[in-house]
Amino acid sequence: MNRPSGRSADALRHIELITDVSKHAEGSCLAKFGDTHVLCTASVEENIPHWRKGSGMGWVTAEYGMLPRSTGKRMDREAAKGKQSGRTMEIQRLIARAMRGAVDLRQLGERQIRIDCDVIQADGGTRTAAITGAYVAMYKAMQHMVKLRLCTKLPIIDSVAAISCGIYNGVPVLDLDYAEDSMADTDANFVMTGKGGMIEIQGTAEKEPFSEKEFFALFELAKAGCADLAHLQKVALGLHEQSNAA
Repeated sequence: MNRPSGRSADALRHIELITDVSKHAEGSCLAKFGDTHVLCTASVEENIPHWRKGSGMGWVTAEYGMLPRSTGKRMDREAAKGKQSGRTMEIQRLIARAMRGAVDLRQLGERQIRIDCDVIQADGGTRTAAITGAYVAMYKAMQHMVKLRLCTKLPIIDSVAAISCGIYNGVPVLDLDYAEDSMADTDANFVMTGKGGMIEIQGTAEKEPFSEKEFFALFELAKAGCADLAHLQKVALGLHEQSNAA
């Protein structure tokens, strides 16, 4: 089975997680999954939703959007249309849930972290790139909070990353680009923690229903892929060197 990219079935695209790309944001990361590029920023705000006030706990929320020329044909900005699409709302809620799954909200205090994920260039897997990059941006923002003594320690309980898998030409493959995603029999997104916990699984049969055996094949690919992404997140944050030194 030949993938359009020439990768093996269990190979990720070339991944880059570039930190500190925004001058003003407390945390930022440019996540590159092959030709999918997503700018992720994390902003710390000294306010929380009104329903959270008095709880002693913070909140993490997210916004997601695709720039007009992030795809082959220009699309209108959703702001110009006056409303967000269902897809956009689904993805930004997914990003926020994923980030909250990695945070001790009580340690955060009554503060809010806003994650913004803007797709600069799309070639499949924008939501998984956004989640993976958003965690790095959020971690950097929390380091900034500790530096300013807003927190006594990082309010992080685990890392979180996401990857897509699919059945392409009858074969389970990892990290679909657009050429594969648009032709896949089945596609799925897995959001997992660094310790192997699952935050969310999204799976859809585009053609024939997929079997239990095929699902577990995709799951095994996703576990390995998310483990690789967790390592790359540590490298981007400089945590890999610290663990080696210890």
